[in-house]
Amino acid sequence: MKKVILPIVLLAVLAFGVFKSTLTDAEREFAVKEMTDSHDHLLNTLEGLSEVQLNFKATDDSWSIAECAEHITISENMIFGMLQGTLANEADPSKRSEVKVTDEELIAMIEDRSHRVKTGEAFEPSGKYGSFEETVEEFKSKRKEHIEYVKITQDDLRNRYQQLPFGTVDAYQILLFMSGHTERHIAQMEEIMDDKDFPME
Repeated sequence: MKKVILPIVLLAVLAFGVFKSTLTDAEREFAVKEMTDSHDHLLNTLEGLSEVQLNFKATDDSWSIAECAEHITISENMIFGMLQGTLANEADPSKRSEVKVTDEELIAMIEDRSHRVKTGEAFEPSGKYGSFEETVEEFKSKRKEHIEYVKITQDDLRNRYQQLPFGTVDAYQILLFMSGHTERHIAQMEEIMDDKDFPME
């Protein structure tokens, strides 16, 4: 009887190992660092800016720093919602080969502002959070939640996928996308501050 039960137990353990895969410590640490660094970089960039500086626009149809901050906050929620959508699907290791971009390549791609993309209407700043201060508080609150999620989740993020315009990414990379997107628009803020007409105070 023992000879029969043992192979069954081993098969069950192996099957669990194939279909249930959680993040490694290194993956958690990498994502937490990226998300924490971009959080801190944003707050440091915004620190000390006056209302005039926050609302300065280089051209009539460009965004202000305050609008960039709102876009980042809107995107924080929408991108995490996209991640949650992937979790509704069963993990499928057989599709792993469809992910062609590495984590580092993904971050570099998103941060690269040499390729401009017009955002969708749902991501457009519209004053939805009220004041600039409330917008920043919303970002801080959500980013804290998302970092905590990365630290404790047992979800299989590497074997669930999302199709983006440039290819397939896994659910873990959606978190890196979120952080890289923040850095992308911090760079936009820095471009605004480098404008020759940017207010001194």
